[in-house]
Amino acid sequence: MDRRLFTILMIVFVQMVGASMVNPILPLYAQSEFNLEPQVITLLLTAFFAAQFVAGPFIGRLSDQYGRLPILIISQIGTVFAFIMIGVAQSVEILFIARVLDGITGGNIIVAQAYITDIMSEERRTEALGYIFAAFGVGFIVGPALGGALAGAFGPQIPFLLAAFAAFLTVLLTYFVLEETVTPDMQSHNRDRNRASLKPAELITNVPLVSVLIVSFIAQFGFGMLIGIFALYSEAVLFKGFDASTINLAVGLLLTVFGVTQFITQIAILPRILKRYTDPMIVIIGLVLRSISMVFYAIALGPILAGIGSVFFALGSGIMMPPLQSLATKTVVSELRGGILGVYQSVISLAVIFSTALSGILFSINPTIPFWVGGGLFLISLLPAVFLWNWSNTHKKVKNEELAVQL
Repeated sequence: MDRRLFTILMIVFVQMVGASMVNPILPLYAQSEFNLEPQVITLLLTAFFAAQFVAGPFIGRLSDQYGRLPILIISQIGTVFAFIMIGVAQSVEILFIARVLDGITGGNIIVAQAYITDIMSEERRTEALGYIFAAFGVGFIVGPALGGALAGAFGPQIPFLLAAFAAFLTVLLTYFVLEETVTPDMQSHNRDRNRASLKPAELITNVPLVSVLIVSFIAQFGFGMLIGIFALYSEAVLFKGFDASTINLAVGLLLTVFGVTQFITQIAILPRILKRYTDPMIVIIGLVLRSISMVFYAIALGPILAGIGSVFFALGSGIMMPPLQSLATKTVVSELRGGILGVYQSVISLAVIFSTALSGILFSINPTIPFWVGGGLFLISLLPAVFLWNWSNTHKKVKNEELAVQL
């Protein structure tokens, strides 16, 4: 494996261990320590994604204009401070400020993905981005169970402080190991406003890109329905009557199932599927699997069916997200890769902003409603996915004809 790719994967892994330790605990931490209602707790997630929505395109574009490494390091340092602020927070206001800071500097993953597209050929790009999601998966294997165990043994603040330390390690890895992929000449070229840029009108008229973004938005809206209330749903339904320590550990273990499945999907399943199907067809298969997963979550009264739902959800996510990102980067010129990944991230962040805010309201009405809504949205997103599949087939045919003429 390319040394640079391995280093990026290690950075993503360490980052996800830290993040996945925090996310299952944060809702219950906010509930127990600050007496927040579900509608307010889900807004902590909304605040993160709202900040990421605003900052995403700028972070990605800045990495095109000033290099991947400085932007990657600065964004990682922001994550370190955000986790520390949560761990020592004495007020609800500090919690929200920390989540906004983490969202603004959450471009480290965007820049890491842009770095991957820089060093990988177009043919290997989907597979390489799949490795990124494999690192996500391994992080989810280790992080949630570790975070739940630490919270149960030492209190809810410790996982946040340990996550800050893990994020700091990624800063060191970036600084000492990675080399810049955007040369000074390329940076100067990308800063030239007369050259290629992310103009809204040009984005809107880019039909394949718009199709990718529509699928991503609808799919992530359903995803936000899940993550917004998962810990609260576990406490109210799956593990009703258990003490807080047991619930923290159980939620962590369920997310570990997600992580194991996602890792296996990226390493063993996605590479084989890529040999048989096009990227749009893989996206369609992933959406169907995600829809099935939401049904299992909705009918689950205990951890068994919820665990099956986690397997289907991770499998669907694992096979569909790398092709979506790869398709997005193939719709623009090379000097806009970082920027377009930022736009992509902002679109899915916008979806999660609305869905996490809505999930708390729906949960208060009935705990299963968010899952039914999410499953229905996954099915709706099949429509633009099929359109993208038709476009891809036509585009590939035209490309082959042009190549034949050249030969």
